Amino acid sequence: MSSLEELMAKAKDLHSDGHTVDQIADELSLSTDTITWLLTQGKAGSAAPKDVHIDWTVVSSSTTLLGGMASMLMANFESRCHSNDDDCDCEGLDAVIGVSVSGVPLATLMATEDGLDLAIYHPSKHNPEGKTGSVSGNFAKITGRRCLIVDDCITTGNTLTEIVDYLRRHKAEPVGICVIFDKRGIKEIEGVPVYSLFTIKRID
Repeated sequence: MSSLEELMAKAKDLHSDGHTVDQIADELSLSTDTITWLLTQGKAGSAAPKDVHIDWTVVSSSTTLLGGMASMLMANFESRCHSNDDDCDCEGLDAVIGVSVSGVPLATLMATEDGLDLAIYHPSKHNPEGKTGSVSGNFAKITGRRCLIVDDCITTGNTLTEIVDYLRRHKAEPVGICVIFDKRGIKEIEGVPVYSLFTIKRID
């Protein structure tokens, strides 16, 4: 079985288990356009969207390796933030906010390492009504707080744009965005700096 066939099989298995297209996109670190193509390929007859699949399950399934990745994310944020200018805006963090699902374990470990509060954001694409995202009421409050946003991958940037807007509407200050993989190669989202460990580029 080819890698494309394996990816199609994974997408179809997740779909048959009840995952939505958006949830599958999060699980496989692919755009929703790519997931739609994988699920309908052979019927639609359209060309595959340009995308890159990232499989980091070797790390994400190991608490030891995941802890190392979380430490790398925080170290990258702190070193790059302090090297930008003398009036660094990353001082006085109050909370780390993990984007559900993949950003949550990373944010938890980062918050633990630095003694920060933990908040969790549920994107609108995971809301059955599909209207708005929300911060979980079972974790730290974000109003009036300086927050570091954490996710695994930037594919389109839509979810991170949404959370930045949400935090600002709720009078929180997004200080930075930490991700492992950045597929867009962007330096900021809505004026909030992006600190990625790896930038992924497709060369055709």
